[in-house]
Amino acid sequence: MYAVIETGGKQYRVMPGQTIDVDTLAGEVGSAVEFDRVLAVSNDANELLLGDAVKAARVRGKISAHGRGDKVIVFKFKRKKQYKRTIGHRQNYTRVAVEEILA
Repeated sequence: MYAVIETGGKQYRVMPGQTIDVDTLAGEVGSAVEFDRVLAVSNDANELLLGDAVKAARVRGKISAHGRGDKVIVFKFKRKKQYKRTIGHRQNYTRVAVEEILA
């Protein structure tokens, strides 16, 4: 059984017992989180449920950590103009352990 959820403008395919990194969520480590924006659910009979069939579906999980991703280096330049600029970026994330899918 798996579900496709949307959070932070991104879509994730999740299964019970899986750990995912999503954009920062409010809450302390160890607190419960529930994703109500479920786009699709595949049940044990391998049927894919979409649209109105998953309107009441929920995915429950627990926040296991907050952190920052690896640094991404952005280098900009314009040739022949002596313009160079280096910028670094680290994205914040929340690690969520998926516990169950309620369909």
